[in-house]
Amino acid sequence: MENESGFTFNISLSILNHLGRNLYRSFVTVLGEAVSNAWDADAENVKLYIDRENNSFIIKDDGIGMAAGDFQNKFLKIGYSKRKDGEIKSKKERPYIGRKGIGKLALLSCADRISVISKIADEDYVGGIIDNTGLDNAIKEDLTPNQYGLGTVDRGVFGTYIDDHKQGTLIYFENIREGIRNRPDYLKKLIALYFRFSLLDNSFAIFLNDEKITTEHLKDLGQNTQFLWKINDYDDPYIRDQLSNLKEQKTINVEGSFSGFIASVEKPRNLKVISTEERVSIDLFTNGRLREKDILKYIPSARIVENYLYGQIHYNGLDDEEEDRFSSSREGIVANDPKFMELLKSLKDNVLSKIIEDWDIWRSDQRQPGDPDNSRMTEKERRSADLYNSVSGEYTSPEGSKNKEKVDKWIKELVGDAKYNFGSYADCFISENLVRKYIDDEAVKLSPKAEKAIKSWRKAEKKNKRDGNCNIDIRQKDCDISYLDMTGLAKLVDKQKDSQNCLPTDAKEYRPIRDALMHTALLTDEAKTKLTSVYNNIKGRVKTLLSG
Repeated sequence: MENESGFTFNISLSILNHLGRNLYRSFVTVLGEAVSNAWDADAENVKLYIDRENNSFIIKDDGIGMAAGDFQNKFLKIGYSKRKDGEIKSKKERPYIGRKGIGKLALLSCADRISVISKIADEDYVGGIIDNTGLDNAIKEDLTPNQYGLGTVDRGVFGTYIDDHKQGTLIYFENIREGIRNRPDYLKKLIALYFRFSLLDNSFAIFLNDEKITTEHLKDLGQNTQFLWKINDYDDPYIRDQLSNLKEQKTINVEGSFSGFIASVEKPRNLKVISTEERVSIDLFTNGRLREKDILKYIPSARIVENYLYGQIHYNGLDDEEEDRFSSSREGIVANDPKFMELLKSLKDNVLSKIIEDWDIWRSDQRQPGDPDNSRMTEKERRSADLYNSVSGEYTSPEGSKNKEKVDKWIKELVGDAKYNFGSYADCFISENLVRKYIDDEAVKLSPKAEKAIKSWRKAEKKNKRDGNCNIDIRQKDCDISYLDMTGLAKLVDKQKDSQNCLPTDAKEYRPIRDALMHTALLTDEAKTKLTSVYNNIKGRVKTLLSG
């Protein structure tokens, strides 16, 4: 359109601060922007050289590089995006990661001085120095972009990294403003976690201090992973190469164009990245790039299983040309985006609901604490099972032993009976001892029949101690009523005669199964049903007795 008025926009450099010079808060996200640029430039390798001692780093890629026109009109043009020219994929058919063209602001603002050089094949380097201290002053003085020029690059700052560089871009960051707080080993692990396109595409590799980032950097996490749920049969080298200790796995097929995996570790501490505050979570990726960390925060279940889960959900459908769904910081999805909300609902209803159920069952099979809020077991059964798991672990055979498989099978077979027997023993222990305390407190007089039974039991115990060469005191108190079971105790506190609805009658029915239980016998289903029914009667009568 012809400029009839003679007026034009005049933009202050201060707009750079508003657009995002300070949006990125971590060193890893800055690296992510550099890696993404290399991906979009069809690089095969991007190499990161971290110098923590001198608070500097270099990024080197072998992408298509830039001529002078590209450097000025594309790289230095804030807001430039290839997508505006109708391009959605590179020449190598890679989906472009960059969208708004402002992510580079974080990259170009994280250090005091940034030297950039780039070249296309068989051409010389072009580039310049971005002096952020000078840029800060220019912003304060409200200068326009054409009033602030880049400095001339001293190629010597790139040292030997320039020697074998045939094409692509090098960037040298001098004096990182927030400092490089992360150790290289930590950064390698985070790169392996968050830059999935480098592991999913064999034509692209990331190096940190000349070490290639692979799934090996996630080996510790993989070794501590117990369970795996693949979503829509997702395939990943991490799953193939590192999850060798899985106890259980399954595929969950869900309608929709997303895929991924969710895994569970043995202990919540296995999700913490050592020596940092970072915790591995379930993250959302689009076109291989991390877009939202810890998406469970949007669909919390308040179940304990959440503390054990991590994984990746890949949904490229969020990156379409109709609508930009990503926040300006590029570190999250725009709030309440309908497509994102639809994804979360599907994950909650069709994936997490199944994982919550599977996890509790699988943990029980591994003789480990499960989900206390899962109603498939009563609280008493669950606590009994947890106690059994804790005790039976001491009987587990060492790896490689001759009978390990057989013994493990026996231990597993006892879990169901343990859930019942342990709880039933606790019922006996509590009810009988409470009645004893009641008898003692009320000074209930022993009957001749009770005294005769006590005398018989004392005599048997004396013989057993002699035969067993046992010279220690066994019972806490030399108390007569400690020799009576519920049958004998009931007759002392409930004087009803010839009644079917009294404690002595219930105790009489209770006794044969109770005695089998106390001798650690495995009960039949009929016996369990009978014992439960009779004990419920006893419990009610004991509670009435104790209430006065």
